Amino acid sequence: MFENLKKKISGWFGKKTEELASPPEKVKLKERKKSAKEVKKKKEIKKKIKTKKKVEKKICKKKEEVVEEKLKKEADKIAEEVPLEFHAGLQKYVPDLEVVKEKLEEFEEVEEKFEEVKERVVEKEEGFFARLKKKLSTNVLKQEEFDEIFEELEFILLENNVALEVVDKIKMELGKDLVGISVKKGEVEKIIKDSLKKAIESVLIEGKDLIKEIEKSLDMPYVILFFGINGSGKTTSVAKLAWKLKEENVNCVLAAGDTFRAASIEQLEIHANKIGVPIVKGEYGKDPASIAFDAISYAKKHKIKVVLIDTAGRMYTKQNLMKEMEKIVRVSKPNKKIFVGESITGNDATEQARMFNETAGIDGIILTKADVDERAGAILSVSYATGKPILFLGTGQEYKDLEKFEKWKVLDGLGMD
Repeated sequence: MFENLKKKISGWFGKKTEELASPPEKVKLKERKKSAKEVKKKKEIKKKIKTKKKVEKKICKKKEEVVEEKLKKEADKIAEEVPLEFHAGLQKYVPDLEVVKEKLEEFEEVEEKFEEVKERVVEKEEGFFARLKKKLSTNVLKQEEFDEIFEELEFILLENNVALEVVDKIKMELGKDLVGISVKKGEVEKIIKDSLKKAIESVLIEGKDLIKEIEKSLDMPYVILFFGINGSGKTTSVAKLAWKLKEENVNCVLAAGDTFRAASIEQLEIHANKIGVPIVKGEYGKDPASIAFDAISYAKKHKIKVVLIDTAGRMYTKQNLMKEMEKIVRVSKPNKKIFVGESITGNDATEQARMFNETAGIDGIILTKADVDERAGAILSVSYATGKPILFLGTGQEYKDLEKFEKWKVLDGLGMD
């Protein structure tokens, strides 16, 4: 069971996905220091694991050689003990066949023992779960033993863009449940699985059902503002949510607040026409805050429940663009400010969300491209780092491919649900 669990987690985090996010042009000094600290810790852990494996391999090889030498000596000894009888007709000495048969059986027993010993000493890929299970099965786990065993999982998490603070949180929660406790032999697997499930759940923040929240709200209209960096999938996410609202018989209007990117207004207009919802737009270069204001006025006039405001992608390190975002927030007074980020960008998505939260404040998160995210570092990190819930995951190109984020789906992906 635990080998399968390890494979699922390794598969989830372990595959290499090309980083698509550009490095930030400029980050705060404290963020650079934190990033450097994470890189240094990764290298230290990797070096430690590599050194440990080399030493273990040498020891195992030496032990195997010793066992093989003992077996060879035992075989020679058995061969020497077989008596020879002279057969005149054959004109030669031949072994006593009955004795040979007995000695062969004796040798087979020795060989079986050798295989048992060899299995114990030859290097095996015992991972985090197997080692933890073994320790808990034999004695009460000490903190230093847990720290040593956790290093492997810690390295996998860091290597796959899980933020250092999240790794520390998982380690703390897991250690809280496992260190210093006495576990009955038959309950070891269940205890470890439940503890890991609980540790991962502690870093995942699941949001309320947004559609139901909108339906219950007395605000008319209910305004949702979308923002994030260039190419994160904001426009597509706006369209997907509009489609989802229409499916639930909640009327909405789209606001083409991205007046900077070429063809952005036309792109949103195509979506609006396909879905069958109205759109408020202006000229390129127009103040996006005024587009948001016009869309809200339109919604009030036509008794439309929801306004979805698209905005231009902006690098979170560009202070003037972030100030522009603050103006849009002041004018539109949104009920929800949603950060849209690509899940495949891992730690960068986490830093983006953190900076947007500090500048404009966010209420929820949509992570796009979750269907091609094989590392899932952002899913485990972004909401914990900001303290804000993940509302939806973008899982494909069609309008229906916007799934409500639920913890159990992540846990199910790990084989822990």
